[in-house]
Amino acid sequence: MLAAAAILVGAAAAVAADPARDAILGAYARQAVNETPGFTGFSATRGERLYLGPHAGGNPQAPACAACHGPDPRSAGRHVRTGRPISPMAVSAEPLRFTDGADVEKRFARDCPNVLGRPCTAEEKGDFITFLAGR
Repeated sequence: MLAAAAILVGAAAAVAADPARDAILGAYARQAVNETPGFTGFSATRGERLYLGPHAGGNPQAPACAACHGPDPRSAGRHVRTGRPISPMAVSAEPLRFTDGADVEKRFARDCPNVLGRPCTAEEKGDFITFLAGR
C-alpha cells in the first residue's frame, strides 16, 4: 500500500492536477502494483505509444486511438466508421477528461478490446491518462 502511494505521488506530479483524476490514477496504481511485477509508476512515453499505435489484434480500421482521435490529442477527432465528431482527448483541451471514474472505466472497457483486441491493463490505463493529462 505504501509503494502504491509513492507511485501515485510521482504520477500525480507529472500530470495536470485534479483530485478526481488523481483518485483514478491512484486506483490504477494500486491495481498495477498487484498486476505488474516491478511496476514503478506510470509513463507518459508508454501512454503516447499506446495512443499513437499501431496495434495488431483489434479492429483493423482503428489500429490506434489516434485513428479516431487524431494524431494530436488536443484536436477534435472523428469516429472512423460513423464519422461522428469526438471531443479532444487531451486534458488541456477538455479539463474534465478522466475525472469520472465510471465513465473512464466504461470507455476503457469498450475501446481497449476494439483497438488492442484485449482489455487494457491497469498500467496501460494509467500510462494513457498520464500522457493525455500532460498534453
